[in-house]
Amino acid sequence: MRNGGLSLIRVTAAAGGPTRGHLIAGNRVFPVALGRGGIRANKREGDGATPRGRFKLLRIWWRADRLPRPGAALAIRRIGKNDGWCEDPRARNYNRPVKLSAQSHADRLWREDHLYDLVIELDHNTRPRVPYRGSAVFIHFARIGFTPTAGCVALKRGHLQKLLPRLARDCWVEIR
Repeated sequence: MRNGGLSLIRVTAAAGGPTRGHLIAGNRVFPVALGRGGIRANKREGDGATPRGRFKLLRIWWRADRLPRPGAALAIRRIGKNDGWCEDPRARNYNRPVKLSAQSHADRLWREDHLYDLVIELDHNTRPRVPYRGSAVFIHFARIGFTPTAGCVALKRGHLQKLLPRLARDCWVEIR
């Protein structure tokens, strides 16, 4: 721990199951769902893989209409009804937050299924942004049954809420 919080958390695949794994945060271990493509070093847009590597945790996004403001050292941003994430590799705003329009094809952050009620944004494919190398890689709430994600890391609701206050402002995640 540094500055009162963890500076590194780790995610590993579980033995025998490429879409299930563990998040290790200090002395705590939480089960996670991973991408339907498992963990891959050569992440590509749409492959369903969770990227292998070391990524900075940038900020928390949260639904204020569903949860109280999270207590965390990371920067926090409220999710609005028109917030989305650009997943079009040909777009100027690829792998960036965007404001949605009626004809937008971006990933909507304001969702009915509760998966994105609390999201940690990772710096995967941000400096530089490389088209087709993957976008919208987050840590978020898992579906019931821990079904695979589209490439994110997903935790049980209570586990993610317990994790947030343990994280330092300069925390990284290592996915291997």
